[in-house]
Amino acid sequence: MIFKYNLCVALVVVLSICVFNIEGRSVSKFLTEETVGIKWAVLVAGSNGWWNYRHQADVCHAYQLLKKGGLKDENIIVFMYDDIANNTMNPRPGVIINNPHGQDVYKAVPKDYVGDDVNAENFFNVILANKSGITGGSGKVLNSAPNDHIFIYYVDHGGPGIVSMPTGVVYANDLIDVLKKKHGSGTYSKLVFYLEACESGSMFDGLLPEGLDIYVTTASNPNESSWGTYCGVGDARDPCLVACPPPEFKGVCLGDLYSVAWMEDSDVQDRQTETLDDQYDRIANRTAANLTYGSHVMQYGDMVLSVDALFQYMGVASINHSHVSMNSYKSSSQNVEQRETELFYWQSKYDNAPEGSDDYFEARAKLIKVVAHRSQVDNNVKHIGDLLFGVKYGNEALQNVRSSGQPLVDNWDCLKSYVEIFEAHCGKLSSYGKKHIRGIANICNAGIESEQMTAATVQACGPL
Repeated sequence: MIFKYNLCVALVVVLSICVFNIEGRSVSKFLTEETVGIKWAVLVAGSNGWWNYRHQADVCHAYQLLKKGGLKDENIIVFMYDDIANNTMNPRPGVIINNPHGQDVYKAVPKDYVGDDVNAENFFNVILANKSGITGGSGKVLNSAPNDHIFIYYVDHGGPGIVSMPTGVVYANDLIDVLKKKHGSGTYSKLVFYLEACESGSMFDGLLPEGLDIYVTTASNPNESSWGTYCGVGDARDPCLVACPPPEFKGVCLGDLYSVAWMEDSDVQDRQTETLDDQYDRIANRTAANLTYGSHVMQYGDMVLSVDALFQYMGVASINHSHVSMNSYKSSSQNVEQRETELFYWQSKYDNAPEGSDDYFEARAKLIKVVAHRSQVDNNVKHIGDLLFGVKYGNEALQNVRSSGQPLVDNWDCLKSYVEIFEAHCGKLSSYGKKHIRGIANICNAGIESEQMTAATVQACGPL
């Protein structure tokens, strides 16, 4: 009897070891794979314009790696303006690349929501599977079920408490409300959200509660810019670090630093063994490798999800994994702050145009206009701050940054209203001007009344 008992114990131990090492995965990962339902993805490039090339390049690359991972087109929903591949400025018509040596990532990408259909309402309705609320587009929605996993990747310009769309913005509190509603509907098991934008941490910091089965990483903390990468062609003063983008792509960035980091990692690592936390560490190290030209990648939400393997959200790539170290993917060429990419484009065009040519004068005029507009916005906001808080304290009041864990603003309706007041009198906030939303939020936090805000804005910028 003792012999039989010991034999049974030994068999159980051996079987446990075998199960633990199935294809190099732990028991929890193996069991999770067996119980995961459908993998869904929502990919959003929220900008337009040639100098924003990188955003659509990022989204197209994301589509390709998810498709190779086994996700079906019916479960991948793509938002992009679609004005890059066939843009007259594109030196490779019909092609988009995401790194200097990259292949075409545009081919076969679904065109679910393009042009003016790329907007906040459609984005929210897609997440909530509210097909009746969709305007235009393919009508495809995130019709997920309780056991399904969702991956959302959003790349664009941003600002404190907002990310942009080609028209309008997505406010942080509205996004959080939508995610809470999605959780309340019981139509997913786990959700991972990757966000690339300036001040992207402010979309979740102090706002995203635990318990929603949502894990988030952002390209930057709540108070800093994110960065474009693979920019420019390099010269003797500022050479490329590894490899320059093709010379015909002067003035544009082929990708964004955080985005390129997670995608190039996903391309070469074994997604069955690499966890979300492993990827976070790799992305964070690469993105912050040189903080003069980088940012702090952040995590929010339910950290328990960070032990999940990538394949649970991105699928398993069909290629043989070489376990290439991220160290072999050092940041090539130049990195450019996201808000500076338009200026970078026109400066590059001006520098490379033959003196006296039409391109030369066009670029010069655009440069003057962009710089003048920036100066005007800065001066308008400063003037409003001086009027509301006094010359001595105006700048300090507008630039105040709340401590970690506090949302940008206490009253989001106030912020939305005061942004509308500002834009009505001072003009639309550009990707550069959106950095001043922090100042407007601080005006709300200081308890400034609507009448005071309106009066100061009229005085600074003029009546309607």
